[in-house]
Amino acid sequence: MPTMVDVARSAGVSVATVSHVLNDTRPVLPATRQAVLDAVEELGYTPNTLARSLVTSRTRSIGLAVSAISNPYFTEILQGVEASALEHGYSLLIADPHDDPGHERKVVQLLHERRVDGMIVAPSAEPGDLVAYLGRHRVPAVFLDRVVEVPEGDGAPRFDQVCAEGTEPTALLVGHLAGLGHRRIGLVAGRPGLSTTRERITGYRHGLAAAGLPFDDRLLVHGDSEADGGARATAALLSRAVPPTALVTANNAMTIGALRALRDRGLSVPGDLALCCFDDFAWADLFTPRLTAVAQPSRDLGAQALRLLLERLDTPDRPARTVRLPCAFVHRTSCGCPEQTEEAHVTAPERTLP
Repeated sequence: MPTMVDVARSAGVSVATVSHVLNDTRPVLPATRQAVLDAVEELGYTPNTLARSLVTSRTRSIGLAVSAISNPYFTEILQGVEASALEHGYSLLIADPHDDPGHERKVVQLLHERRVDGMIVAPSAEPGDLVAYLGRHRVPAVFLDRVVEVPEGDGAPRFDQVCAEGTEPTALLVGHLAGLGHRRIGLVAGRPGLSTTRERITGYRHGLAAAGLPFDDRLLVHGDSEADGGARATAALLSRAVPPTALVTANNAMTIGALRALRDRGLSVPGDLALCCFDDFAWADLFTPRLTAVAQPSRDLGAQALRLLLERLDTPDRPARTVRLPCAFVHRTSCGCPEQTEEAHVTAPERTLP
């Protein structure tokens, strides 16, 4: 197996110069750098990652804590993070916090003990321990998908955050159903405490108000962001004395649960109940009817989170930023509309908040 000494001899430079090129620890003349890289390629030299980390104090690894196993949406985000990480020469260590605050704290500590350079975390509904741990240990981190609101002036650490727009797209779904003549529109909302849940409820209420419809708290139920919860919540709505004629489901898992509840009662979409959902997913186009949905830019969210983290590693003291990416309205047939020739349009431009 070729060594760094072999690379140095082949390139006609010192071992220290080879180290500076491979670890990017000191500027090297372009011609010298290229000679080293050519020697690495010719000899098939593989750097020792452990030795490199001792020189640079970096492991070139990123910790990713998201519920990727149980939620296809996070699986697509993971793909975005991984592709961007590989492009920049980083590897990923992945842990599933299961949206549980206690488990979240444990997996974040485990990733930290593995000496990752930084972390990307989808925080739970109770992220207090998470924020405290990351702040106490000064871990570079980006919060993904869910926004953590830290009161100003309390001395608590601020973190970069990246998420999709949630309020306006949900209002759009409600407005679309109202435009089709529906006056009783239900919402299956996510787990209480999550910023995504709050934003989609706000969007639901805005959509009703814009359509001149009153808010009825009996038409808003929580499905806890899971398929079984979505089924239970939909069953509760259907059991109302006057059930809704249309339904908005606030994530992909709850959409599956809602469809299961409707099937169990022999009800059809959109014949008996019109349906729009937040989160598009790979097989939404294969349902009958095809699902009208808000599509989040999941892979872009993952890539943007990785970029923010790398910027944080390069500039530790810069002010924290929150980046919101636009969603798209995917117009299909579960809402009761005929097939569309134009499926999607962006609901809002990307924006960055200080």
